[in-house]
Amino acid sequence: MKVTRDMVNRDLLGSYALGRIMARSFHTRWFSLLVFRFSAAILRGKNIRGLVCRERHIPGRNGGPPIRVRVYGPTAAIGPLPVMLYFHGGGYVHGVPEQFGAIIKDFIETAPCIIVAPDYRKAVEAPYPAAFNDCYDTLLWVRDHAASIGGRTDGFIVSGHSAGGGLAAAVSLKAAETGDARIAFQMPLYPMIDDRQNSASAVGNDAPVWDEEANKLAWSRYLDGVTNVTPYAAAARCTDYTKLPPTITYVGSLEPFRDETKTYVENLRRADIPVEFEVFDGAFHGFDVMAPEAPISKRANRFLMGSFQKFVQRYFP
Repeated sequence: MKVTRDMVNRDLLGSYALGRIMARSFHTRWFSLLVFRFSAAILRGKNIRGLVCRERHIPGRNGGPPIRVRVYGPTAAIGPLPVMLYFHGGGYVHGVPEQFGAIIKDFIETAPCIIVAPDYRKAVEAPYPAAFNDCYDTLLWVRDHAASIGGRTDGFIVSGHSAGGGLAAAVSLKAAETGDARIAFQMPLYPMIDDRQNSASAVGNDAPVWDEEANKLAWSRYLDGVTNVTPYAAAARCTDYTKLPPTITYVGSLEPFRDETKTYVENLRRADIPVEFEVFDGAFHGFDVMAPEAPISKRANRFLMGSFQKFVQRYFP
Protein backbone atom coordinates (compact mmCIF):
# COMPACT_ATOMS: atom_id res chain seq x y z
CA MET A 1 0.00 0.00 0.00
CA LYS A 2 1.62 3.19 -1.19
CA VAL A 3 1.04 6.01 1.31
CA THR A 4 1.31 9.63 0.22
CA ARG A 5 1.15 12.79 2.29
CA ASP A 6 -2.30 13.71 0.99
CA MET A 7 -3.70 10.44 2.43
CA VAL A 8 -2.72 11.42 5.98
CA ASN A 9 -5.34 12.91 8.27
CA ARG A 10 -4.76 16.65 8.49
CA ASP A 11 -4.46 16.41 12.27
CA LEU A 12 -1.28 14.35 11.79
CA LEU A 13 0.42 16.26 8.98
CA GLY A 14 2.71 18.00 11.45
CA SER A 15 4.17 14.61 12.39
CA TYR A 16 4.43 13.27 8.83
CA ALA A 17 8.06 14.18 8.08
CA LEU A 18 9.39 13.00 11.45
CA GLY A 19 7.38 9.80 11.11
CA ARG A 20 8.97 9.04 7.74
CA ILE A 21 12.41 9.55 9.24
CA MET A 22 11.53 7.21 12.10
CA ALA A 23 10.35 4.51 9.71
CA ARG A 24 13.56 4.68 7.67
CA SER A 25 15.62 4.52 10.85
CA PHE A 26 13.97 1.28 11.87
CA HIS A 27 15.17 -0.30 8.61
CA THR A 28 18.58 -0.89 10.17
CA ARG A 29 19.46 -3.48 12.79
CA TRP A 30 21.92 -1.17 14.54
CA PHE A 31 19.22 1.47 15.14
CA SER A 32 16.95 -1.05 16.88
CA LEU A 33 19.83 -2.00 19.14
CA LEU A 34 20.60 1.67 19.82
CA VAL A 35 16.96 2.43 20.71
CA PHE A 36 16.86 -0.67 22.90
CA ARG A 37 19.94 0.42 24.85
CA PHE A 38 18.88 4.08 25.05
CA SER A 39 15.33 3.44 26.26
CA ALA A 40 16.56 0.99 28.87
CA ALA A 41 19.22 3.36 30.18
CA ILE A 42 17.16 6.56 30.19
CA LEU A 43 13.64 5.43 31.07
CA ARG A 44 14.01 2.35 33.22
CA GLY A 45 12.74 3.01 36.73
CA LYS A 46 10.95 6.27 35.90
CA ASN A 47 7.80 6.72 37.97
CA ILE A 48 4.43 8.19 36.96
CA ARG A 49 3.41 11.26 38.92
CA GLY A 50 0.11 10.79 40.72
CA LEU A 51 0.30 6.99 40.90
CA VAL A 52 1.69 4.49 43.36
CA CYS A 53 4.63 2.97 41.46
CA ARG A 54 6.49 -0.14 42.53
CA GLU A 55 9.00 -2.49 40.96
CA ARG A 56 9.31 -6.23 41.44
CA HIS A 57 11.50 -8.95 40.02
CA ILE A 58 9.53 -12.13 39.59
CA PRO A 59 10.85 -15.57 38.66
CA GLY A 60 10.54 -16.89 35.13
CA ARG A 61 9.13 -20.39 34.76
CA ASN A 62 10.94 -21.37 31.57
CA GLY A 63 14.59 -21.09 32.47
CA GLY A 64 14.84 -17.37 31.75
CA PRO A 65 16.20 -14.69 34.08
CA PRO A 66 14.00 -12.92 36.64
CA ILE A 67 11.45 -10.61 35.00
CA ARG A 68 11.42 -6.94 35.97
CA VAL A 69 7.82 -5.78 36.35
CA ARG A 70 6.37 -2.39 37.15
CA VAL A 71 3.24 -2.31 39.31
CA TYR A 72 1.07 0.81 39.15
CA GLY A 73 -2.02 1.76 41.10
CA PRO A 74 -4.10 4.74 42.22
CA THR A 75 -3.07 6.67 45.30
CA ALA A 76 -6.48 6.20 46.88
CA ALA A 77 -9.09 3.62 45.92
CA ILE A 78 -11.28 1.07 47.65
CA GLY A 79 -10.06 -2.39 46.73
CA PRO A 80 -9.68 -5.00 45.68
CA LEU A 81 -9.35 -3.60 42.14
CA PRO A 82 -9.30 -5.23 38.69
CA VAL A 83 -5.78 -6.14 37.55
CA MET A 84 -4.54 -5.36 34.05
CA LEU A 85 -1.44 -6.79 32.44
CA TYR A 86 0.00 -4.22 30.07
CA PHE A 87 2.58 -5.21 27.45
CA HIS A 88 4.47 -2.29 25.91
CA GLY A 89 5.09 -1.83 22.19
CA GLY A 90 8.36 -1.65 20.28
CA GLY A 91 8.18 -4.15 17.42
CA TYR A 92 9.33 -6.99 19.73
CA VAL A 93 12.83 -5.50 19.54
CA HIS A 94 12.96 -2.50 21.88
CA GLY A 95 11.08 -0.52 24.52
CA VAL A 96 10.35 -0.57 28.23
CA PRO A 97 7.06 -0.22 30.16
CA GLU A 98 7.98 3.28 31.33
CA GLN A 99 7.61 4.62 27.76
CA PHE A 100 3.85 4.18 28.02
CA GLY A 101 3.30 5.95 31.31
CA ALA A 102 0.68 8.34 29.89
CA ILE A 103 -1.63 5.57 28.71
CA ILE A 104 -1.12 3.61 31.93
CA LYS A 105 -2.18 6.68 33.92
CA ASP A 106 -5.21 7.19 31.66
CA PHE A 107 -6.40 3.63 32.29
CA ILE A 108 -6.07 3.95 36.06
CA GLU A 109 -7.80 7.34 36.16
CA THR A 110 -10.64 6.12 33.92
CA ALA A 111 -11.45 3.01 35.95
CA PRO A 112 -9.33 2.41 39.07
CA CYS A 113 -7.23 -0.70 38.58
CA ILE A 114 -3.82 -2.20 39.26
CA ILE A 115 -1.55 -2.41 36.19
CA VAL A 116 1.33 -4.87 36.02
CA ALA A 117 3.73 -4.21 33.14
CA PRO A 118 6.64 -6.58 32.51
CA ASP A 119 9.91 -5.52 30.92
CA TYR A 120 9.90 -8.65 28.77
CA ARG A 121 12.99 -9.77 26.86
CA LYS A 122 13.43 -8.21 23.41
CA ALA A 123 14.41 -9.96 20.22
CA VAL A 124 17.77 -8.15 20.17
CA GLU A 125 18.58 -10.25 23.26
CA ALA A 126 16.51 -13.36 22.71
CA PRO A 127 13.97 -14.22 19.97
CA TYR A 128 10.63 -15.99 20.39
CA PRO A 129 9.53 -17.53 22.72
CA ALA A 130 11.42 -15.36 25.24
CA ALA A 131 9.05 -12.36 25.20
CA PHE A 132 5.95 -14.53 25.10
CA ASN A 133 7.19 -16.67 27.99
CA ASP A 134 7.98 -13.60 30.10
CA CYS A 135 4.51 -12.16 29.48
CA TYR A 136 2.73 -15.43 30.18
CA ASP A 137 4.82 -16.00 33.30
CA THR A 138 3.75 -12.54 34.45
CA LEU A 139 0.11 -13.55 34.00
CA LEU A 140 0.67 -16.64 36.14
CA TRP A 141 2.41 -14.54 38.79
CA VAL A 142 -0.51 -12.10 38.80
CA ARG A 143 -2.94 -15.01 39.11
CA ASP A 144 -1.09 -16.22 42.20
CA HIS A 145 -0.34 -12.83 43.80
CA ALA A 146 -3.22 -10.54 42.79
CA ALA A 147 -4.55 -10.26 46.32
CA SER A 148 -1.15 -9.22 47.69
CA ILE A 149 -1.01 -6.21 45.32
CA GLY A 150 -4.59 -5.13 46.04
CA GLY A 151 -6.19 -6.84 43.06
CA ARG A 152 -9.22 -8.94 42.34
CA THR A 153 -8.67 -12.63 41.68
CA ASP A 154 -11.79 -13.47 39.66
CA GLY A 155 -10.44 -12.38 36.28
CA PHE A 156 -7.81 -10.24 34.59
CA ILE A 157 -7.45 -7.73 31.75
CA VAL A 158 -4.73 -8.16 29.14
CA SER A 159 -3.67 -5.21 27.00
CA GLY A 160 -0.87 -3.79 24.89
CA HIS A 161 0.00 -1.60 21.92
CA SER A 162 1.57 -2.81 18.67
CA ALA A 163 3.92 -5.70 19.48
CA GLY A 164 2.48 -5.52 23.00
CA GLY A 165 -0.92 -6.02 21.38
CA GLY A 166 0.42 -9.10 19.64
CA LEU A 167 1.67 -10.43 22.96
CA ALA A 168 -1.69 -9.62 24.58
CA ALA A 169 -3.55 -11.59 21.90
CA ALA A 170 -1.15 -14.54 22.24
CA VAL A 171 -1.29 -14.58 26.05
CA SER A 172 -5.10 -14.39 25.98
CA LEU A 173 -5.21 -17.29 23.53
CA LYS A 174 -3.00 -19.55 25.63
CA ALA A 175 -4.88 -18.69 28.82
CA ALA A 176 -8.16 -19.52 27.07
CA GLU A 177 -6.85 -22.81 25.75
CA THR A 178 -5.20 -23.97 28.97
CA GLY A 179 -7.59 -22.51 31.52
CA ASP A 180 -4.58 -21.29 33.52
CA ALA A 181 -6.23 -17.93 34.23
CA ARG A 182 -9.53 -16.24 33.39
CA ILE A 183 -9.16 -13.28 31.07
CA ALA A 184 -12.18 -11.01 31.56
CA PHE A 185 -11.39 -9.05 28.41
CA GLN A 186 -8.45 -8.14 26.21
CA MET A 187 -7.28 -4.96 24.48
CA PRO A 188 -4.73 -5.75 21.74
CA LEU A 189 -4.40 -2.26 20.25
CA TYR A 190 -3.31 -2.01 16.59
CA PRO A 191 -1.64 -5.36 17.24
CA MET A 192 1.36 -6.82 15.43
CA ILE A 193 -0.01 -10.32 14.88
CA ASP A 194 0.67 -11.58 11.34
CA ASP A 195 4.21 -12.65 10.48
CA ARG A 196 3.17 -13.49 6.90
CA GLN A 197 2.83 -9.77 6.10
CA ASN A 198 0.89 -10.53 2.91
CA SER A 199 -2.18 -8.31 3.31
CA ALA A 200 -2.90 -5.34 1.06
CA SER A 201 -2.11 -2.90 3.88
CA ALA A 202 1.26 -4.54 4.66
CA VAL A 203 2.69 -5.14 1.19
CA GLY A 204 4.58 -2.11 -0.10
CA ASN A 205 3.53 0.04 2.86
CA ASP A 206 5.69 3.15 3.22
CA ALA A 207 3.69 5.01 5.87
CA PRO A 208 5.34 7.07 8.61
CA VAL A 209 6.64 5.52 11.86
CA TRP A 210 6.28 1.84 10.84
CA ASP A 211 6.36 0.55 7.28
CA GLU A 212 6.92 -2.67 5.33
CA GLU A 213 10.70 -2.73 5.75
CA ALA A 214 10.61 -2.05 9.49
CA ASN A 215 7.95 -4.73 9.83
CA LYS A 216 10.01 -7.31 7.93
CA LEU A 217 13.10 -6.66 9.98
CA ALA A 218 11.25 -6.83 13.30
CA TRP A 219 9.51 -10.10 12.46
CA SER A 220 12.77 -11.62 11.21
CA ARG A 221 14.39 -10.80 14.52
CA TYR A 222 11.49 -11.99 16.66
CA LEU A 223 11.13 -15.30 14.79
CA ASP A 224 14.84 -15.89 14.24
CA GLY A 225 15.38 -19.65 14.19
CA VAL A 226 11.66 -20.48 14.43
CA THR A 227 10.63 -23.12 11.88
CA ASN A 228 7.04 -23.67 13.00
CA VAL A 229 5.16 -20.42 13.61
CA THR A 230 2.30 -21.08 16.02
CA PRO A 231 -0.50 -18.72 17.10
CA TYR A 232 1.46 -18.05 20.29
CA ALA A 233 4.17 -16.49 18.10
CA ALA A 234 1.80 -14.75 15.67
CA ALA A 235 -1.80 -14.59 16.88
CA ALA A 236 -3.25 -14.12 13.37
CA ARG A 237 -2.48 -17.81 12.78
CA CYS A 238 -5.20 -18.74 15.27
CA THR A 239 -7.93 -20.94 13.75
CA ASP A 240 -10.34 -21.21 16.69
CA TYR A 241 -11.60 -17.94 18.17
CA THR A 242 -14.48 -19.37 20.18
CA LYS A 243 -12.70 -19.32 23.55
CA LEU A 244 -11.18 -15.87 23.25
CA PRO A 245 -12.35 -13.11 25.62
CA PRO A 246 -14.31 -9.96 24.76
CA THR A 247 -12.08 -7.54 22.89
CA ILE A 248 -11.42 -3.82 22.44
CA THR A 249 -9.14 -2.64 19.64
CA TYR A 250 -8.58 0.03 17.04
CA VAL A 251 -6.21 0.70 14.14
CA GLY A 252 -5.23 3.43 11.67
CA SER A 253 -6.26 3.10 8.04
CA LEU A 254 -2.73 3.73 6.70
CA GLU A 255 -0.68 1.36 8.75
CA PRO A 256 0.62 -2.14 7.89
CA PHE A 257 -1.48 -3.75 10.65
CA ARG A 258 -4.82 -2.44 9.35
CA ASP A 259 -5.92 -5.56 7.48
CA GLU A 260 -4.64 -8.11 9.99
CA THR A 261 -6.47 -6.24 12.76
CA LYS A 262 -9.68 -6.10 10.71
CA THR A 263 -9.44 -9.84 9.92
CA TYR A 264 -8.83 -10.63 13.60
CA VAL A 265 -11.94 -8.64 14.56
CA GLU A 266 -14.02 -10.33 11.86
CA ASN A 267 -12.96 -13.76 13.13
CA LEU A 268 -13.89 -12.79 16.69
CA ARG A 269 -17.31 -11.56 15.60
CA ARG A 270 -17.96 -14.73 13.60
CA ALA A 271 -17.26 -16.62 16.84
CA ASP A 272 -19.82 -14.38 18.64
CA ILE A 273 -17.17 -12.71 20.80
CA PRO A 274 -18.19 -9.17 21.90
CA VAL A 275 -15.93 -6.61 20.19
CA GLU A 276 -15.54 -2.83 20.29
CA PHE A 277 -13.59 -1.73 17.21
CA GLU A 278 -12.78 1.44 15.26
CA VAL A 279 -10.66 2.32 12.24
CA PHE A 280 -9.24 5.86 12.30
CA ASP A 281 -9.06 7.19 8.77
CA GLY A 282 -5.78 8.71 7.67
CA ALA A 283 -3.88 7.54 10.75
CA PHE A 284 -0.48 5.84 10.62
CA HIS A 285 1.00 3.44 13.17
CA GLY A 286 1.32 4.78 16.70
CA PHE A 287 -0.35 8.06 15.78
CA ASP A 288 -1.92 8.47 19.20
CA VAL A 289 1.41 8.01 20.98
CA MET A 290 3.38 10.20 18.58
CA ALA A 291 0.83 13.04 18.45
CA PRO A 292 -1.34 12.68 21.58
CA GLU A 293 -2.72 16.22 21.36
CA ALA A 294 -3.97 15.85 17.77
CA PRO A 295 -7.79 15.80 17.54
CA ILE A 296 -7.80 12.35 15.91
CA SER A 297 -5.60 11.00 18.71
CA LYS A 298 -7.96 12.44 21.29
CA ARG A 299 -10.88 10.74 19.52
CA ALA A 300 -9.00 7.44 19.61
CA ASN A 301 -8.29 7.89 23.31
CA ARG A 302 -11.96 8.71 24.03
CA PHE A 303 -12.99 5.57 22.16
CA LEU A 304 -10.48 3.45 24.07
CA MET A 305 -11.22 4.85 27.51
CA GLY A 306 -14.97 4.82 26.97
CA SER A 307 -14.89 1.21 25.84
CA PHE A 308 -12.52 0.28 28.67
CA GLN A 309 -14.80 1.83 31.28
CA LYS A 310 -17.83 0.08 29.81
CA PHE A 311 -16.08 -3.32 29.82
CA VAL A 312 -14.84 -2.87 33.40
CA GLN A 313 -18.40 -2.15 34.53
CA ARG A 314 -19.72 -5.11 32.55
CA TYR A 315 -17.11 -7.75 33.38
CA PHE A 316 -16.12 -6.68 36.90
CA PRO A 317 -19.51 -6.13 38.54
